[in-house]
Amino acid sequence: MARIHVHTHGKSHSTRPTSKGPALWLSQNRDQISALVVELAKEGLSPSEIGLRLRDVHGIPLVKPVLGKGVTSVLSENNIKSDMPEDLDKLVRRALALQKHLRVHNSDHRNVRSLELIESKIHRLSKYYKRENKIPKNWKYAAVIAQLE
Repeated sequence: MARIHVHTHGKSHSTRPTSKGPALWLSQNRDQISALVVELAKEGLSPSEIGLRLRDVHGIPLVKPVLGKGVTSVLSENNIKSDMPEDLDKLVRRALALQKHLRVHNSDHRNVRSLELIESKIHRLSKYYKRENKIPKNWKYAAVIAQLE
């Protein structure tokens, strides 16, 4: 599938484990892994950062085959969830940083276009999350509001 806003194909990422079952070398049980996920979330890590930490430090390739649910499901069961989905939050933060850059370098036309593309991604994602009831129906992205947050 083609990437959005570029004329290239393909994905560049690490390959996931091929087996659908839990890894054979895991020494932790289900309760220990879910407690570890909750502990890492209380440290302030996002769900993707929790997955990376579990993979790199603790040797747990994927949480879903072991627990039967993903990291965000474990966090929502333990009443630890953010007010905005992680991907939308990262895009809003990126747009905010780019707006800050453009206030100083106002003749940077290439990044003006980048900001337009990021904001279109934000609008597209917000429409999806409103439809899925992940964010309030009256949530609206505006550049002025993003600067205040």
